[in-house]
Amino acid sequence: MKKFLFIFSFIIMAYSCNTTGTKDTTDNPFFSEFQTPNGVPPFDKIKVEHYLPAFEEGMKRQSAEIDSIINNPQAATFENTVVALDETGKMLSRVSSVFSAVSGTCSDSTMRAIEKEISPRLTEHGDNINLNEDLFKRIKTVHDDTAKVAKLNTEQKMLLDKYYKGFVRSGILLDGSKQMRLREINKELGLLGLSFAQNLLKETDGYQLVIDKKEDLSGLPEDIIAAAAKTAKNKGMDDKWVFTLSKPSWEPFLQYADNRSLREKLYKAMYSRGDNDNENDNKDIIKQMVALRLEKANILGFNTHADFVLDERMAKTPDNVMKLLNDLWKYALPQAKKESAELQALAKKEGQDIKLESWDWWYYAEKLRKQKYALNEDEIKPYFQADNVRQGVFAVANKLYGISFKQITDVPVYQKDVKAYEVSDADGSLIGVIYFDDFAREGKRPGAWMSSFRKQEIYKGNFVHPIIYNVGNYNPPTDGKPALLTLDQVQTMFHEFGHGLHGLLSKCTYNGLSGTAVARDFVELPSQVMEHWAFEPEVLKMYAKHYETGKVIPNELIQKIENSSKFNQGFMTTELVAAAILDMKWHTITATPNFNPRNQEGVKELDVRKFEQDAMNEIGLISEIIPRYRSTYFNHIFGSSSGYSAGYYSYLWSEVLDADAYQAFVEKGNIFDQATAKSFRENVLSRGGTDEPMTLYKNFRGAEPNPVYLLKNRGFVK
Repeated sequence: MKKFLFIFSFIIMAYSCNTTGTKDTTDNPFFSEFQTPNGVPPFDKIKVEHYLPAFEEGMKRQSAEIDSIINNPQAATFENTVVALDETGKMLSRVSSVFSAVSGTCSDSTMRAIEKEISPRLTEHGDNINLNEDLFKRIKTVHDDTAKVAKLNTEQKMLLDKYYKGFVRSGILLDGSKQMRLREINKELGLLGLSFAQNLLKETDGYQLVIDKKEDLSGLPEDIIAAAAKTAKNKGMDDKWVFTLSKPSWEPFLQYADNRSLREKLYKAMYSRGDNDNENDNKDIIKQMVALRLEKANILGFNTHADFVLDERMAKTPDNVMKLLNDLWKYALPQAKKESAELQALAKKEGQDIKLESWDWWYYAEKLRKQKYALNEDEIKPYFQADNVRQGVFAVANKLYGISFKQITDVPVYQKDVKAYEVSDADGSLIGVIYFDDFAREGKRPGAWMSSFRKQEIYKGNFVHPIIYNVGNYNPPTDGKPALLTLDQVQTMFHEFGHGLHGLLSKCTYNGLSGTAVARDFVELPSQVMEHWAFEPEVLKMYAKHYETGKVIPNELIQKIENSSKFNQGFMTTELVAAAILDMKWHTITATPNFNPRNQEGVKELDVRKFEQDAMNEIGLISEIIPRYRSTYFNHIFGSSSGYSAGYYSYLWSEVLDADAYQAFVEKGNIFDQATAKSFRENVLSRGGTDEPMTLYKNFRGAEPNPVYLLKNRGFVK
């Protein structure tokens, strides 16, 4: 996707925690480069009313820059057309990146109105560029001059190809009526995705399970109880406990709470988000998005939305994706059935005359883990203080790549818990800046992610240092105790930091190819490979220290973590693959007499619940497990930043790569082998999208990845 399209895809909400409500826009900080150390955003000066004027001016400036390219009297060349296009939109990018970051983490109802106002205007602006025939003529002139193209280096060819294909995929070769319809579809899809995400946020923030009887807390760890008490107090409910649909709240409740009826109540609230037949319902939105995506794909000459999306991914076709998913399903589902039988037997052994349900799985899995491995996560969490885990991530990066991190406290942040670090290379030179926003709060969208306030590039001969941020949703400190992470959250922090390294260590010439601007099913390689270091014994000794005593995690606990590392993999793989298959089912729908995307009656008749259930019945998903994401809260594929539509499989596709990549270190007998780390940095992390993904991978590994290491990684084969 072209750089200027990429800007728009992540604009989801618009509110800075540090903004105020005055009307003066004469000192709008977005109107010029940020006059701050390293060019970081001046959050102390950014006000909520700055966004709209900055977006408007940013669009105006980029339009003028496009006109300048078109009106250049000189013949079109790579430099005066392709590079010039890549360098447009600096102001728009500046406001978009800040807008996306602070709004995704701090939202309110007032600013959601701004989203709905700006979204269609941004879509129209993007279409005005993508469907500009005079601009495309110049791009095509460069693209079709084979003699001159042959003289370009690989990175230049990739940039030219990316822009040329981007225009074609936007519909530039179609007639006027089809282009007009594509404009309408793009606008509708933008607003629908925005509504989906806003509905999900309101459903997530709007529910609370209030407990006023202490006996209903039976089984819950002290830190979880303390967090629930703090949540209740913040909501004006003293002497009560509140659990929410934030994952750090609902998941441990499912894992530990003895009260089965309350587990069922909270879990059903979680998986019914967007499916409550109320003002926040997402079912009609899904039907409309599926129909519009299919119509758009058909207009552009593709049979399905998945065919359209995968045409520029490593997987290439839906058949290739489904082969991977079906191959994994053959291992995962039988293992999940065995696990289910074990949990059912455990419940019976404890005298519970029940049929195991999805809201029971976490509870009995935790009991079984304790029995099998004597592993009690409550015993482990004190060694995983959030700040220490972050230092562990830094230590791994230092040992692998020689880079170092220094916290900087004299730069403004958009929320009080956010921390910023300056990143330096082994020779002391600046690499960039990275922010961490770790803790869950109202107004913050669920999940964890990485993005940038500024991407790396070489702009007009100057190296531009990246400014990256990582977002998590971990429980914040409570009652004087620091934030303590679960094993899953530790893994998440390592994962997101892998994305961060991909952005930080980029050394590309062009903005449109730098950092994480790679195929979606390649982008998870740098993140997922980092997870492999998280629980290695020598790495744990570097950062896992008891928050009270300072003692390093003992070997006994490390061994328990290792012994249990493949536990519950049938469940985890099945719910993940099920979600990926559900995504593919939605996006391999074809136009039929009963489902013509232009026929609104046919679209209305589509039953979202039945479609989802039929899809899961077809693959034989057992009732004790639901997909990791049900359709109505599947933000990856239907939300405003739904870059994973027909792409949720990417995590598993990339796992084939990351499991094989880590094996390169294992084969050296040293997980910090410097030659291997240097090769991974030079051939993958620093290269962005400057070459074909498999070429980059083979330059590192010497061969295509062996999928057996994924199966070993999940414990399905020895």
